[in-house]
Amino acid sequence: MRTIDDFNFKEKKVLIRVDFNVPLEKGRVTDTTRIKSAVPTISKIIKDGGACILMSHLGRPNGFEDQFSLIQIKSELDKILKIETKFCTDCVGPIAEHMSQKLLMGEVLLLENLRFYSEETQGDERFSKKLSQHASCYVNDAFGTAHRAHASTTVVAKYFENKFFGKLLEKEVLALKKVMNNGASPILAVLGGSKISSKIPIIENIIDKVDDIIIGGGMSFTFIKALGGKIGSSIHEDSMTKKALSILELAEQKNTKIHLPIDVVCAKEFKEGAESKIFAIDSIPDEYEGLDSGPKSLENFKKIIMSSKTILWNGPVGVFELESFSKGTKEIGTAISKSTKSGAFSLVGGGDSVAAVKKFKLENEVSYVSTGGGAMLESLEGKILPGISALKK
Repeated sequence: MRTIDDFNFKEKKVLIRVDFNVPLEKGRVTDTTRIKSAVPTISKIIKDGGACILMSHLGRPNGFEDQFSLIQIKSELDKILKIETKFCTDCVGPIAEHMSQKLLMGEVLLLENLRFYSEETQGDERFSKKLSQHASCYVNDAFGTAHRAHASTTVVAKYFENKFFGKLLEKEVLALKKVMNNGASPILAVLGGSKISSKIPIIENIIDKVDDIIIGGGMSFTFIKALGGKIGSSIHEDSMTKKALSILELAEQKNTKIHLPIDVVCAKEFKEGAESKIFAIDSIPDEYEGLDSGPKSLENFKKIIMSSKTILWNGPVGVFELESFSKGTKEIGTAISKSTKSGAFSLVGGGDSVAAVKKFKLENEVSYVSTGGGAMLESLEGKILPGISALKK
């Protein structure tokens, strides 16, 4: 892995793929996490005496659309970098090339939304070559798009001899390796969310790499039903019951312990403030559905978390978006935080898990929060990410 610390960028113009696909509200950035994550890479290059040309996508535009213009994030970028950046109204073509040619060392140029061109997502060769003409070095620092073989994340790399992992991408890869390859034992995976079908590839890939797997949230009901339990009207996937049983058998063969909930907080209605009752997870009345982990389940889960040395958390264990059913996910997050303070390494990833740690203000109390939902999931499934493999060629 060739990182930016392996090179001096003095007098070099550097094309950096960042992930500035940030949430906007009335043209204002509502979460600056991804912008701040790019700062270490940009700062290192500027400190060396180089210049940065930043490229990113924003949303899913259909051609040029003002609502997806990256000009909306420029003021926030300037504030975070504490410099006045330059902005180009295009990402390729004469105007963009002229601005990158005129860029002075120490300056930062932000290009317009890559996805204004369909060639970006198509991984078009000609478009990639045009992007490459902006600079003499290439850095990928966008883990969130590393699973896409797009022009700016993968194809463009072939036009550079000097290509590097940015600091964020490096941290993401090392965090995943720490869990998947060289984590201290016992290693625990906490998997939640609504569907077992979306987590099957992850479970199958990690089952012989971890010591324990906690399965919570909606996906646990498919397992309970497969085992003959009564789950009321709880969310589940009938088509996946045989698969659930085969996973339990595989875990036994691999000597990996799978921990399912014992009890669950249920309600007749899926809404805030609905009257709730606690039932054994395999004895839920027909008119009730499980919406959060019960107290006995949480006590069991917390003991396992506190005895683990390496923890992966992907997916909530209840409907944490509703305050009435957020206790389970909050307590799991708090336990992971406590385990981290006691010396465990904890990696949180996947959109809902990241949203949960932010909601409960725990993002600074775990070892690492991944910036890439889909990219992290594909990594956990054992897939080679094209944006990463392109840097190694």
